[in-house]
Amino acid sequence: MDEQNRNPSRADRKTIERNRRNQMKALYSTLNSLVPHQQSTEMMSLPDQLDEAVNYIKKLQINLERMKEKKESLMRSGGGGSSHDQSSSVASRSSNGGGMAVGGLKLPHVDIHHVDSALEVVLITGVDCSQSMFNDVLRMLHEEGADVISASFSSLDNMVFHTIHSQIEKTGSAYKAQRISERLHSFVNGAS
Repeated sequence: MDEQNRNPSRADRKTIERNRRNQMKALYSTLNSLVPHQQSTEMMSLPDQLDEAVNYIKKLQINLERMKEKKESLMRSGGGGSSHDQSSSVASRSSNGGGMAVGGLKLPHVDIHHVDSALEVVLITGVDCSQSMFNDVLRMLHEEGADVISASFSSLDNMVFHTIHSQIEKTGSAYKAQRISERLHSFVNGAS
């Protein structure tokens, strides 16, 4: 009788353990699917998959910190004082009659960040040309074969900050990112 009582609990433990392993396998698979892979499609060992995920997350954290610092720098370059004083002193037409200069930054302005197959475009414009330039940048990304994942904007005084996250093909991603960067910089510099 004592053996019969132990056997069902042993079977329960085996079932619980099997379910735990299956759940962990599914979680590892999900994590692995979220990480862009630089290596071939060969099956990677679990420790290698976890190392790759950790490295990717660290790259994203570094990129995020860099973007936060850049944003704070842009925000600080606006100067101090009341919001009315700030908007009138920060945004002024440049002497060539072209784009707007804001805290030493000539508008429109574009920054492109490329990590693996992820491409982030930060477009800073004046309020007057915000929508048309944003549409042109989206069109160019589409023409270059980039898949737009998300796009957002925020505004401060006379500036509009557009952030576009896109995905490019992994094969030749560095070349494509360089080509997109050159094309967007040429377009934005021509508009300023």
